Amino acid sequence: MTDVAAARDDSFALTRPVHVGRTHLVVTDLATVSDFYQTILGLSVIEKSASGVVLGVAGKPLLTLTTRGDVARAPRNAAGLFHTAFLMPSRQELAHWLAHSAHRHIRLDGASDHLVSEAIYLSDPEGNGIEIYADRKPGEWTYNSDGTVQMATERLDLQALYDSAPKTEWGGMAPDAAIGHMHLQVGNVPEADRFYEGVLGLKKMASYPGASFFASGDYHHHIAANVWNSRNAGARSDAMTGLSDYALNFNDKASLDKVLATLESLEIPVTRTAEGHSLRDPWGIGITLAA
Repeated sequence: MTDVAAARDDSFALTRPVHVGRTHLVVTDLATVSDFYQTILGLSVIEKSASGVVLGVAGKPLLTLTTRGDVARAPRNAAGLFHTAFLMPSRQELAHWLAHSAHRHIRLDGASDHLVSEAIYLSDPEGNGIEIYADRKPGEWTYNSDGTVQMATERLDLQALYDSAPKTEWGGMAPDAAIGHMHLQVGNVPEADRFYEGVLGLKKMASYPGASFFASGDYHHHIAANVWNSRNAGARSDAMTGLSDYALNFNDKASLDKVLATLESLEIPVTRTAEGHSLRDPWGIGITLAA
């Protein structure tokens, strides 16, 4: 697995032909949710207005929060966000964040060892799911003969992770942290397969009952889609809280051109914007394809 072994471990997710850029959530209480992502996740304000805020690290936008006058809370079974997954550059940074969260008495929703990564789960004040995780070295992942990767959901020893944390004060999210993947709630897994694999050209790297995991360039997953809460969900409305849209960044222009040609051949509407090429998935979740 020369491509895997040769890659820089701390940026493997981001050096693939396609990776996740920033994400955008619609919220009802902008001040409360924004404060949570700053104080608990350690993001910094990059831009701010009356109706929205852009948060990130080292000047790099990761999360946009906006509100609107007609905003309505999305039901739990709506299509949209399962969680936004923030990728820490090292296990030490993950442990440092865990110690910070423990000292702030943050309630965690769970913690798992996925073989390829170690992950901690929580929710923001409006119930938007969050994963904080660190990848194991790609050379330690186990690939199957068809190029898929072995993943599992096993118990993570939180105490051991906490004990390994630096004893210094936590100074916020690491400057080279990123959004490693987006996990979506969708209405139908086969339709998600057709769209994310067949249209956007990602490879299905793993399957769980009711879920598929898609990636570019041998990563374990950049996008996941499940029906655990949302089976048969229809399209989202713009005024719903939760996930409005997210960006897929293309490191390779040829890959982007190929996807755009597929979208054109299938007559899927695409709008050119200042950020890139904008479209919606089958459940109304916005995607910006950016070079």
